[in-house]
Amino acid sequence: MWNNIEDMRQAHEGILRIDEPGILAVIDEPALRERLIDDLVRNAVFNPDEGIRNASRWLVRASACALGAIPSSIQGLYEAMGRGEAGGFTVPAMNIRGITYDASRAAFRAAIKRDVGALIFEIARSEIGYTEQRPSEYVTCVLGAAIKEGFKGPVFIQGDHFQAKAAGYFADRDKEIEGLKVIIKEALEAGFYNIDIDSSTLVVLERPTEVEQQRDNFEVAAAMTELIRAHEPEGITVSVGGEIGEVGGKNSTVQEFRVYMDGLREQLPPDMKGISKISVQTGTSHGGVPLPDGTIAKVKLDFAVLEDITKVGTREYGIAGTVQHGASTLPDELFHRFPEAGAAEVHLATGFQNIICDHDMFPTELKERIYASLKEKHQKEWKEGQTEEQFIYKTRKKGFGPFKQELWSLPEEILSPIMQSLEDKFGFLYEQLRVGGTTKIVAEHVASPIVLPQAPKVLL
Repeated sequence: MWNNIEDMRQAHEGILRIDEPGILAVIDEPALRERLIDDLVRNAVFNPDEGIRNASRWLVRASACALGAIPSSIQGLYEAMGRGEAGGFTVPAMNIRGITYDASRAAFRAAIKRDVGALIFEIARSEIGYTEQRPSEYVTCVLGAAIKEGFKGPVFIQGDHFQAKAAGYFADRDKEIEGLKVIIKEALEAGFYNIDIDSSTLVVLERPTEVEQQRDNFEVAAAMTELIRAHEPEGITVSVGGEIGEVGGKNSTVQEFRVYMDGLREQLPPDMKGISKISVQTGTSHGGVPLPDGTIAKVKLDFAVLEDITKVGTREYGIAGTVQHGASTLPDELFHRFPEAGAAEVHLATGFQNIICDHDMFPTELKERIYASLKEKHQKEWKEGQTEEQFIYKTRKKGFGPFKQELWSLPEEILSPIMQSLEDKFGFLYEQLRVGGTTKIVAEHVASPIVLPQAPKVLL
C-alpha cells in the first residue's frame, strides 16, 4: 500500500503523465500492465486513505480510456438488434461478486481468445451492499482488468436490478424512490452506462386489470428513465432495461409486456428514448433452488416466453428483445438455446460464485470461518425447515464483503487454478451464447465517447 500521495507519484513516474486537468497519457504501456496496474487497483480498493483511493481510481479509469478500453453504453448494438441488423447471439451479463479484479481478468482473457466484444460486467443494487463494492470501485476493478489483459474496445458496465422494494414503496413511496435515485446518480457518475430498472417488484397481481397490475411498475420505470436521461453524459445514451416478471414468480406473458410497454410510452415524453430490452420470468430463480443436501433442483424453463416476447418486442417496439435472469446454475446443455430463442441478454451470477467457493483449491480453514460468520451474523435468515446446506448456499454470497481482503490476498498457487476454472466457464458460455467474433459488430454500432471527471487535485 502507498503511504501517501508522494509514494503514488513515484510509482507512476515515467509510466503515466497528466498533461493538464483531465488529460492523461500512458507513456510506458508495458510497465503499466506488468506492475503498476496491480498496485493501482489494490490501492483503489483497500488503501485506508480516501484521497489515495480516489486518485488511484481516476488513474485507472483515465489509463483505460487512453488505451482504448472505454466505459460505454450498449444502446447502439441493441438498437441494431431491434432493427434486425444484428443478432444471432445472446449477450452475457456477468455479476462478479468477489475477487473482482482477478475474476474480471479471467473474463477478459476468455473474451480476447474468442474475439468477444459483446459482454457485460454488472452488479446488482443488493450486491453493491453485501459485497462492499461501490460503483466506482467496481468500475475500477473491471477497467483495471481490461488494462492488465490488453482488452480494447467498449467496456459495458451495468447496474443490475436497480430495484424498488415493494414494502418500502407502498409504505413511503417518496423515500423508496429517493433511494433509487441516489444509487442511479452514483452509478452514472462512476461509469455505469447500462442500467436495469427493476420495478417488477411493484406489480400487484390482485388488481382487477393488467394495466392496474403493471401501473406502478411502468410509472416508476418511466420516472427513473427520465432521471437517467437527465443525468447521462453528453454524447451517451444509457441503455435502460425494464422488467415485467419478478424472478421466481409467475411466468411472463406477451399481454403483460404490451401493457407495460404501452404504459411506459404514455408516461415518457414523446421524443425520449425508452428501454432497450425487457427482463422476463421464464421459470428460473436467482441462484437456483437448493435442495436439503445443497444440490440444485432442476427447473423447467419456458424458452417460448423468451422467443414470443422478443418477436413482439423487436417488431412492434424496436427493442433488442428479452433478458433471462437466474441462468448461471442451469445445466450446461441449455445455454445454446438462449440465442436460438432470440434472447438479447442473459444474466449470470451464482454459478461463478459456486466455482470459487466449491473449488478444490479454496482453503478449507477460510471457508469454515466464512460459514461460521454467516451462521452468526445472518441467523435470522435461516428459515424454518432449511438444512444447514440450504442456508449456507443461500447466504454465502454475503461472505464476499467481510472477507474481501483475505480473498483478494489468496496465494497465487491457490488463486491461479480457481481463476483458470472461471476462465474456462466464461469461455464455454461465450461459445454457447454465440458471442465469439462480435468485436467487429460491436465496433460498428457502439459509439464510445470518453467521459472523464476532472483529475483529483492531489494529482495536479
